[in-house]
Amino acid sequence: MGSKYPRSVRGCLPLWVLTVETAFILLFFFFTSYDDTSTDQETLMGTYRVFQDVTTMAALGLGFLNASLWRHGWSGVAFNLFLLALGAQWAVLLDGFLNQSIRQKTILHLPRIQKATVSALSVLISAGAVLGKANLVQLVLMALVEVTAFSTMRMLGLTVLGVDDHSSMMSIHVFAAYFGLAVSWCLSRPLPKAAEEKEQTATSPSLFAMLGTRFLWMFWPSFNGMLFVQVERMKAVSNTYYALAVSTVTATSVSALAHPQGKINMTHIHNAVLAGGVAVGATCHMIHSPWFSMALGLVAALISIGGAKCLPVCLNRVLGIHDSCGVHYTFGLPGLLGGVAYIVLMVTHSIWSGKNRIFYQVLVDTGALSLAMAMGLLSGLLAGLLLSLKVWKAPPVAKYFDDQAFWEFPHLAVGF
Repeated sequence: MGSKYPRSVRGCLPLWVLTVETAFILLFFFFTSYDDTSTDQETLMGTYRVFQDVTTMAALGLGFLNASLWRHGWSGVAFNLFLLALGAQWAVLLDGFLNQSIRQKTILHLPRIQKATVSALSVLISAGAVLGKANLVQLVLMALVEVTAFSTMRMLGLTVLGVDDHSSMMSIHVFAAYFGLAVSWCLSRPLPKAAEEKEQTATSPSLFAMLGTRFLWMFWPSFNGMLFVQVERMKAVSNTYYALAVSTVTATSVSALAHPQGKINMTHIHNAVLAGGVAVGATCHMIHSPWFSMALGLVAALISIGGAKCLPVCLNRVLGIHDSCGVHYTFGLPGLLGGVAYIVLMVTHSIWSGKNRIFYQVLVDTGALSLAMAMGLLSGLLAGLLLSLKVWKAPPVAKYFDDQAFWEFPHLAVGF
């Protein structure tokens, strides 16, 4: 008896991935070299600790956060690590190609690898919107397109709009959320009842997702402060912590308020407690008093839970967008709030310092936020159209959210 699951991607995945990996090795051979200059040991160890924190966020935090689906936990965790490893390699190469002459070799040092890891983080965020609806071959293509688009967007922000490196990096939340939603719009179809049942969460997977939330919660201050030193890093870490603390308390209480019987929704806790860290990302180094970051954390949690209650119906039924892990109200909406807060603080700073170019400052900051959203949507649509091609052997709708379409289960009967 044949398998009731779709044909494997054996004929496509190894050839496609090994070709890409071979190309990466050749590009690293011809176009990269290590930084041989001496570096202060204390500075090096400080950079390495922040790098480890960011890697832990990406590999464990987002990995386990995407493990909440009942029958898609293996893929949620393992595909996350695969995409992180692949995306970081491509991001290192792109960083060199886009920021220097192609005749020069890219000098590899720890800060460049750290930024590449953050660029790959955009893929992990977006993957939450299409999780369970795409196979690994499609996700590879999505990773290559998204890292390219995100690196290009950062370059345009730095060179054309003149935004600083931290602000361009913190646009990752808005960019990745709307990239993922655009891809999901291209891939989504009306889900059959069986697929909707498999999309539900269960107790053990939800606990794994809560573990991912805890990792993200603990290391988010390092993520927001990674590009700063001394006083600015202290402000970034402190303000992120206060925002996360308030969003956690707010999310828990408002989740109970939103339920007719006063019960707390675990999905709200998975996502909304992180909204404060997202919202304060762009402004964390500029805030001189904790009350403002705390207020951002409170508003971000309210927006996140409000989105979780109202937006799924609107996105699914009206726009035909299925957001598997709620990246819109976890990253997208709080990211937009953070962008608006950044514009307000920059205008306030311009007024206090007596600058006359306030309108120009608003125009530039609004342009940077709009660029992140527009690049996310347009590149996401491009990636989604490419992923919709039949050559990638996408899983049929009836087999969405099912690990058995991709993984070997030795304890089950032959044919699965």
